[in-house]
Amino acid sequence: MESLSGAPPEFDYLFKLLMIGDSGVGKSSLLLSFTSDAFEELSPTIGVDFKVKHVTVGGKKLKLAIWDTAGQERFRTLTSSYYRGAQGVIMGLVVSAFYDVTRRDTFTNLSDIWAKEIDLYSTNQDCIKMLVGNKVDKESERVVSKKEGIDFAREYGCLFIECSAKTRVNVEQCFEELVLKILETPSLLAEGSAGVKKNIFRQKPPESDASTSSCC
Repeated sequence: MESLSGAPPEFDYLFKLLMIGDSGVGKSSLLLSFTSDAFEELSPTIGVDFKVKHVTVGGKKLKLAIWDTAGQERFRTLTSSYYRGAQGVIMGLVVSAFYDVTRRDTFTNLSDIWAKEIDLYSTNQDCIKMLVGNKVDKESERVVSKKEGIDFAREYGCLFIECSAKTRVNVEQCFEELVLKILETPSLLAEGSAGVKKNIFRQKPPESDASTSSCC
């Protein structure tokens, strides 16, 4: 696919990925581990943080615009708008949704809060969802079993993976599996085409709401 100047674009597809889940489950540390090959225990995200990562998956050059949202309830009104147009959501055990395998409440909140938010705010019915159980490096402190994560993912139609932002176990696989699934979904490919005008970067919040610090 060529740009108007005749030169090939720098990427084949641009995908918007959204990370959601309770504060402190490791969303931001996972994102830092993925984009910078580094690990830090970070302070909670204020509003929404944002990073870009260029990868090649399935023979395609991809530009990933990854939005890391705050988990605290007081930021929910602000972050709800970022579901718009997302091709993938990562839920964590933090669209993708995350949870902490050492904190039962972060897992319970997936169904009580985060799954409901996806249904309420996501504008794309084909959006790929992934459930991520983070902090498996703390196996001795685990209170949420892998089977529970698998069962939840099956019930809600999510991809599932466990990982550790600290040791980088399955960090790249987390994003790669999500992106591969998006590449298999024709409607999402059409939206992510490099030939389609995108304005998702304009969603970056004002400086007073954005933060480079993130939840651990």
